[in-house]
Amino acid sequence: MERWTRLVLRHRRFVLGAWLVVLLVGGALSTSLSSLLSNEFTTPGTDSEEVRAILAEEFGQRDDGSFLVVFRVADTGDASVRRELTAALERGAGAVRGGEAQPLQAAGPNVLFGTIATPLALTEAKGTTPAVRAAIGSPAGAEAWVSGTPAIQSDLDPIFAEDLVKGEAIALPIALAVLLAVFGLSFSVLMPFLVAACTISGTLGVVWVVAHYLTTAVYVTNLVQLIGLGVAIDYSLLIVYRYREELARGGPKDDAVVRTMATAGRAVVFSGVTVAIGLALLLFMPVPFMVSMGVGGFLIPLVSIVAAVTLQPVLLSLFGRKGTRRADVAGFLRRRLRLPVPRFAGTTDADRGFWARLARSIMRRPLVYLALGGALLVAAAAPVLDLQLTPGSVEGTPQSPESIQGFNVLRDAVGPGALAPSQVLVDSGEPGGVRAPAVATAIERLLAEARTDPEVARVDYAPQPPFVDPTGRYAYVSLAGRHEYGALPAQDFARRLRQELIPAAGFPESATVRAGGGPAQGIDFIDRAYGAFPWLVLAVLILTYVTLMRAFRSLLLPLKAVLLNLLAIGATYGLLVIVFRYGVGADVLGMYQLDQVEAWIPIFLFAMLFGLSMDYEVFLVTRMREFWDEGATNEEAVAHGLERTGRIVTAAAIVMVAAFSGLAAGSIVGLQQFG
Repeated sequence: MERWTRLVLRHRRFVLGAWLVVLLVGGALSTSLSSLLSNEFTTPGTDSEEVRAILAEEFGQRDDGSFLVVFRVADTGDASVRRELTAALERGAGAVRGGEAQPLQAAGPNVLFGTIATPLALTEAKGTTPAVRAAIGSPAGAEAWVSGTPAIQSDLDPIFAEDLVKGEAIALPIALAVLLAVFGLSFSVLMPFLVAACTISGTLGVVWVVAHYLTTAVYVTNLVQLIGLGVAIDYSLLIVYRYREELARGGPKDDAVVRTMATAGRAVVFSGVTVAIGLALLLFMPVPFMVSMGVGGFLIPLVSIVAAVTLQPVLLSLFGRKGTRRADVAGFLRRRLRLPVPRFAGTTDADRGFWARLARSIMRRPLVYLALGGALLVAAAAPVLDLQLTPGSVEGTPQSPESIQGFNVLRDAVGPGALAPSQVLVDSGEPGGVRAPAVATAIERLLAEARTDPEVARVDYAPQPPFVDPTGRYAYVSLAGRHEYGALPAQDFARRLRQELIPAAGFPESATVRAGGGPAQGIDFIDRAYGAFPWLVLAVLILTYVTLMRAFRSLLLPLKAVLLNLLAIGATYGLLVIVFRYGVGADVLGMYQLDQVEAWIPIFLFAMLFGLSMDYEVFLVTRMREFWDEGATNEEAVAHGLERTGRIVTAAAIVMVAAFSGLAAGSIVGLQQFG
């Protein structure tokens, strides 16, 4: 690290220039990122994905790229009104490449709806939403709403942007207040923000490139900007704080930079690696949505490490001794406004400070502290037994957008399953095969069984287009449920459809029948993700243990850290249930209250929290290790190490809490739950 830092300092102009380019280019690319993002819960290699692919290829439609147009009328039987609405639906289809208007269907005495099927991917289809709405306009004699997955995604994009601004409005002032409390009025307060700006821009620039080749979740932008803010400021805060201590020892400023990077810089590298390990393993999840979240999450600590070991030492050298001392700015204000100057942190008495006293108190009664702390965490973790998962929910979004209003109108008329129905795809194996008596009879038996199922609100099928492809080889049946596709009854129906209804229909062996659509995609996403999750946990535990063993040069300390963090993560899961399912404090905090937690949350939380909690473990223990190596006793090393790092780790944690509070203050349930 010392040799590397001296190399960086020798080429400081090049380093600054490179990061300036990253800041400008990454910032410019991030402005066009939202159009490339979408929340798609596809699962390659599953029946639901096969159904989706065949519908797109053979029928020219994609359920995730199709619009649902809802009309409210005085009388669904009025022929003139139906002609007007059919024309409006066809105009809307004409506004989309490959769009095809499906026949109008009645959903009660006052509601009609129609589908505009398209072959477009979700990211492309959502961009055509304004054109579809303009083409449909305001038909005579009806209220019209354009809904469906593309319209919902299009309407949510500006909400995500507003939430990001709201989150930054919370996180940035708190971060500034913390830095001022730690550093006082000095130019060193600017350094963490400069590092964070470069880190976030660089990460978003890479995400922009990745989004051209990989389905990338809408959540990624908010996660990168707010978590990136917290991580980058944390790392910079630790380094700047240590640099001020090293300056107090005297000597040239560049020597102080080198000593800082050899100690605090090394700790930051190990900390960033532990965060990156957990998130990097998400890249091996068999679900593209989770992979995209892993890409965004993995890049945050990776780019933060690069900034910490390149940009940070250059900034320290440029700001120098004067720029990192309180007196530079505070001297003038003190003379004019008679402001007090806080005591310089490096002069803290390591024997009598608050953190040293706390450490000694804990070491005198370790079992008492362990029992109390452990009992609290176990109690918080207990509700995890009531954790229920969902791939997604429209209920967890603001209800004001047009697409959500239209969805609610249709939901009230026919049930929320109309937005993402189950789809049964029959592959007869040969052209014209779906009209063969054995296949046609089996389809009729399936329809009859489906109509008696309590979860099925509507069955749509006819032995002709659009339910049969032009060759007659494929046919599909649409089954609209009474619940949203991610609700537990819908998940149960998808399993029942595959395990009971389809086998009971008695299709001939020559036919292949698969269940797809919203509910099936939901259970495939959950089953595939959580089938791999235990292996993810095991790999994270092993790799983190090995990394910390190298950092701490100990066998026992990494094991203690792993066990403690597992307990803390369990408590986090329990608190999710307490707030979002039980509703404790939900109204006060402005949170949704839902029975289910979005399925990606526990997995991504584990990967992120395990690494972040290790951050503070590394910061604390490496400093204690320094005192131990200098000859202090175990008790002295722990007390002195905690005294020197307790304040700064607490400050760093407050910054991270501010970043996560920015997510929790949003209006989308997924980001609220993660925050």
